[in-house]
Amino acid sequence: MTGRLYGLGLGPGDPELLTLKAARLLDAVPVVAYFAKRGRASNARAIIADRLRPGVVELPLLYPVTTEIPRADPAYRAALDAFHDEAAAAIAAHLEAGRDVAVASEGDALFYGSYMHLHVRLAHRFPTEVVPGITAMSGAWALAGLPIAQGDDVLTVLQGTLDEDTLSARLAGTEAAVIMKLGRNLPRVRAALARAGRLEQAVYAERVGSPAQRVLRLADRDASPAPYFSLILVPGWAQ
Repeated sequence: MTGRLYGLGLGPGDPELLTLKAARLLDAVPVVAYFAKRGRASNARAIIADRLRPGVVELPLLYPVTTEIPRADPAYRAALDAFHDEAAAAIAAHLEAGRDVAVASEGDALFYGSYMHLHVRLAHRFPTEVVPGITAMSGAWALAGLPIAQGDDVLTVLQGTLDEDTLSARLAGTEAAVIMKLGRNLPRVRAALARAGRLEQAVYAERVGSPAQRVLRLADRDASPAPYFSLILVPGWAQ
């Protein structure tokens, strides 16, 4: 008998936004794995810190430092592939020994989540269950009190890493949008929103679900880089 792999969506950051199922599994599994950048605390662990029982085995999965490698460089993909292979092997060792493993993942585990890289490596080998979580974008529009889409509105999820021409074209061709992966890309995203005539509608949110959360009109935010946990909402529905 092997252990069972659980991919647990934790929600955007507020521990009270854990689902009952995710909380129950965290109270039961003998091994909890979570991702973190090397040298930094894990955001996933911070969400579940109060639920970690004495004696539970913690398995930190520490991303390699790749800031010196351009994202388009094949070496970047190779470094991450090697990391995900090693992380999957570490989890597989516990599963093969008969221990259940829960991989804690911010937001929803299969929506731009790191867990999915483990899922494609392990789900065909071991019994696996994925528990959905509240996404950061739904947490953000709830915090903002912003109706995002209604009726026949199309909602498009975009990445701030896209070039300005692509962003502006996609924004002009959809009713509602969510833009993720902002960081240093924020000035380009702001310019694309302005070109598409959507800047005045755009709402900026960061660190949703944490004590440092905030939400404001993007037009009222300064031009400094955005933190990793931030996104922009462009509502499609207007009353």
